[in-house]
Amino acid sequence: MQSVLIGQIVNVHGIKGEVKVYPYTDDVESLAKRLKTIYLDEQMSKAYNVTCRIQKGMILAKISTIDTVEKAEALRNKYIYISEKDLDTLEEDSYYVKDLIGLDVIDIKDNNLIGTLDYVFNTGANDVYEVTTTDNKKVYLPAIKQVIKKVDIKARKIYVELMEGLI
Repeated sequence: MQSVLIGQIVNVHGIKGEVKVYPYTDDVESLAKRLKTIYLDEQMSKAYNVTCRIQKGMILAKISTIDTVEKAEALRNKYIYISEKDLDTLEEDSYYVKDLIGLDVIDIKDNNLIGTLDYVFNTGANDVYEVTTTDNKKVYLPAIKQVIKKVDIKARKIYVELMEGLI
């Protein structure tokens, strides 16, 4: 069973131990509805029951054993993980970031390797892929249909069409 990072506790909320979670997803509603068990470490050494609600794009979480502001404050900046088995099934052409990291990025025009996807940023309008090129430089590609032409998780490749000025 593998852990999946889904957010970070950024603050406390109220006086009864609720925490404010910055979610690492663009589907906050679905995550908040399904979130029942969380882990506060990547090794998933201890499970915590949780109830959630949404406020201004953030998740307000009540963790079962946290009942005071002081206990909640001690969790500030901690990351929240779930079990991989608790992930939603995604629609076609949607991917989990964890599945994209490490994929080879290929220029669809000449089938040449550009580099490896290292990180995904969410800018609000669209995601941006950080790619380390074969000559060890960083380039940033917008995750839009005009650039990202095909993602093949099984082959571990992302095919892109580079627009003028991207690299």
